[in-house]
Amino acid sequence: MKFFITTAIDYPSSEPHLGHAYEKVCADVIARYKRLRGFKVHFSTGTDEHGLKIQRYAEAAGKKPKEFVDEMAAKFREMCDLLNISYDDFIRTTEPRHEQMAREIFKKLWEAGDIYKGRYEGYYCAECETYYNETELVEGKCPVHLKPAEWMSEECYFFRMGKYREKILEHIRTHPEFIRPPERAREVLKRLEQPLRDLCVSRSTFDWGIKLPIDEKHIMYVWVDALTNYLTTASSGEWWPADLHLIGKDISWHHCVIWTAMLLSAGLPLPKQIFVHGFVTIGGEKLSKSRGTKVDPVELVRKYSADAVRYFLIRHIPFGSDGEFTEEALIQRLNTELADGLGNFVHRVLSFINSRFGGKVPDGKVEEEIKRKILESVEEIERLMDELELTRALEKAFSLVSLGNEYFQSKQPWKGGPETGNCLLTSINLLKTLCVILYPFLPSSCTKLAEMCGFKIESWEQAKSLDLKPGHEIRPPEPLFQKISSKPPGQEQEVSLEDFAKLDLRVAEIESAERIKGSDKLLKLVVKLDGERRTVVAGIGKKYNPEELLGKQVVLLTNLKPRKIMGILSQGMILAAGETDEEVSLLIPDKRVKPNTRIR
Repeated sequence: MKFFITTAIDYPSSEPHLGHAYEKVCADVIARYKRLRGFKVHFSTGTDEHGLKIQRYAEAAGKKPKEFVDEMAAKFREMCDLLNISYDDFIRTTEPRHEQMAREIFKKLWEAGDIYKGRYEGYYCAECETYYNETELVEGKCPVHLKPAEWMSEECYFFRMGKYREKILEHIRTHPEFIRPPERAREVLKRLEQPLRDLCVSRSTFDWGIKLPIDEKHIMYVWVDALTNYLTTASSGEWWPADLHLIGKDISWHHCVIWTAMLLSAGLPLPKQIFVHGFVTIGGEKLSKSRGTKVDPVELVRKYSADAVRYFLIRHIPFGSDGEFTEEALIQRLNTELADGLGNFVHRVLSFINSRFGGKVPDGKVEEEIKRKILESVEEIERLMDELELTRALEKAFSLVSLGNEYFQSKQPWKGGPETGNCLLTSINLLKTLCVILYPFLPSSCTKLAEMCGFKIESWEQAKSLDLKPGHEIRPPEPLFQKISSKPPGQEQEVSLEDFAKLDLRVAEIESAERIKGSDKLLKLVVKLDGERRTVVAGIGKKYNPEELLGKQVVLLTNLKPRKIMGILSQGMILAAGETDEEVSLLIPDKRVKPNTRIR
């Protein structure tokens, strides 16, 4: 089984933004899923490096075009690598293999009698390298970039694209799966109600491009050059036709009509499907380098991790529609869904098995009702992934995370009893399923989780095989996701001096300490405040053993309202600092002072 998936190749006139990253992440999720299903996948992406726009940007930077695109292509490749994009081919249109393919395809159009010489006079947008009728402009501006279109008049060659209008219409109408979502097909059909103009396919007023095989005074129109990249990466037919072109809606006409007409003229099969995704927006406006609205995906990955960015893009932006980006929304999903949801379930299950059973799954059996829900969910996720419902598939996968947390809490294995083994065996098998179904979305985290769970992710069928047995060994848990403050440094909520003065912070001395049954991080402490003693529950058990705490002086918030934790009334809060439970550090006076001394 073969599956050939492509993204559009990006125009490297400046550094990549989050819109470029979004398309690559979506394609990568599909490619990884197909590999798990047993397909031999060819996944291509790359950069579109010719044309007037590139020549102008290079000149503005004081560089030769090739020097300029070499630097920019490296930045796009870096973005892909940081996002863990598993491409099989990163194609650049300045490569000799592509120049050869582009010239061969142009010759096929010529030999089909579909190329003729003429003169083009009309409007042109160098930003998107697209020709426009005056009626297509918005107040004289390109409808995509909202920049004034240039009037162009020059000798050129034309492609008889209008000749293929009826064939394109027929193919779209008889193959409803060809263009998705359906509303994008309707847009193309609506536009094809008008006569289809022949396409200007050469330029002669600048030289940064591929020379025509029939006339070297002309260079190939950049879109003819760029679209041919799919055949270049297909290795002369080894992979063609493409199973899926994944593109943005601003270039749907180029792929659904221009590319289709070129393939029909060349006598080559059409791609099986073109999926048109939406835009990543800020304040309702599309991310755009030319308009100055952009978000740096490399910076986001370095701040929040590749998997957090990948998760947000798929989960937050309905696949096929536009979606609004805010950093606050990314942080919220990272904290609540990844850290508190998935991360919490992983930690509870693995830490319990590790601390109570020496890292080996205890005797028990997988509970049939939970097994049924898991298998039903996996079948539904599989259906959604096959239909390219990526957002809904990820949402369904995380319903299993919620199921796991609710199940573990309801069984309360820390109380012991005959159901403890069943709970832990069921939970570790659910973790295995989650590793597999979430791997296309969160490859780094799921690879790490699979290692902790003691298995290797190899196929989709593993998600349906709840086959981890009693005695199976696991590794101690490690954090998968780090929670982030919901506000950037310096923007935390301010409190008045009067409010702060209400906190009664005092030095206390730990008199006794013991672990609380059923928890690997909570300790029961008895502390002395001069003549008074208090019981405090503190979440420091992953860093400190009870015996090493005896006699230590700590800082205690004394006027916190008492509350029950794990059935124990806690009368205050010990102050500590640390990003994780394993790294927590007590705040200790630098020298011994009398217990009950107030912190000031």
